[in-house]
Amino acid sequence: MENKPQRLLSIDALRGFDMLFIMGFSSLVISICSLFPSGADCWLATTMGHAKWHGLTHHDTIFPLFLFLAGMSFPFSYAKQVASGKTSKQIYIKIFKRALILIFLGVVYNGFFKFDFASLRICSVLGRIGLAWMCAAILYINFSARTRAIICGAVLIGYWLLICYVPAPDAEGAAALTMQGNLIGYIDRLITPGRLIYDGGRFDPEGLLSTVPAVVTAMLGIFTGEFVRIPEEKISGKRKSLYMAGAAAALLATGLLWSLVFPLNKMLWSSSFVLVVGAYSVGMFALFYYIIDVRKWQKWTKFFAVIGMNSITIYMAQRIISFSSINKFFFGGIAEKLPPQWADVLLDFGFVAISWLFLYFLYQKKTFLKI
Repeated sequence: MENKPQRLLSIDALRGFDMLFIMGFSSLVISICSLFPSGADCWLATTMGHAKWHGLTHHDTIFPLFLFLAGMSFPFSYAKQVASGKTSKQIYIKIFKRALILIFLGVVYNGFFKFDFASLRICSVLGRIGLAWMCAAILYINFSARTRAIICGAVLIGYWLLICYVPAPDAEGAAALTMQGNLIGYIDRLITPGRLIYDGGRFDPEGLLSTVPAVVTAMLGIFTGEFVRIPEEKISGKRKSLYMAGAAAALLATGLLWSLVFPLNKMLWSSSFVLVVGAYSVGMFALFYYIIDVRKWQKWTKFFAVIGMNSITIYMAQRIISFSSINKFFFGGIAEKLPPQWADVLLDFGFVAISWLFLYFLYQKKTFLKI
């Protein structure tokens, strides 16, 4: 029995949950924490920001989870395209087109229309998603799951050895795993056009070399998508959820052990980081899949699906549209009459609410940005 192309509500809901934090919910959490004695120094508040270098916070999981879900969607998309009669050439053109659009949107996000190309940052979150997803999609089409697993293992091991034991030639004594001495920044200084944003223009967390292990992040999503597409007659949804939870545990254990020699580091996209955030991604999807698509508890998902079905729209819109001004127009008057800490809570809540209502309007109009 051939798999039918399908759309899982759990993917949209989890993508929406992930994007909610980018959409302003992280700031709201910090504001709420500030109402309590420990303030913004409490653990929950600190995990709403990125780790400065080595380490891992919740905020560090947002980008890789989004990339994981982009990869996970591809087996469904590919099956749909094949079922509709698209040729290999048409599918490849669509893959390359999507990657190029994402790269361009990333540059637009960074200020392309200021036309200040001397200081324009070319590296971007969307650019990395486009490149990593494209490479993973091409691997998926051309190689078996076993071969792809071997390639992923080789990439992560090779990347570990390269980054840990080959410092930048111009490191001037700085260690290989420092911002000043890592090979990633050196490669970008040589060949990446535009501005690098850290260490006085010497390093960028979305650089070219660190995009290579990000391909594995996207591939973990593809592996998960392949697995979920196995017909229910062969593996029930409940068993799939259990197997995915087991895979998440294995990834977590391996990643934590690896982190003893190659620390968790989002900016380097270290091999241990790939596995640990991969564990988080697989585990979260297993949970959402079991609740939403296996148990069919779906009424609560609309709030997140509204975000998840237009995730790139809100990412770009918050850069282009002044939601802060709209927020202050509606909530600023009330905020002025409140104590400062409560005013911050209200304004952060208002920002999230207005952003969500914008997406809900698009959802009601069935307007979605499809790339």
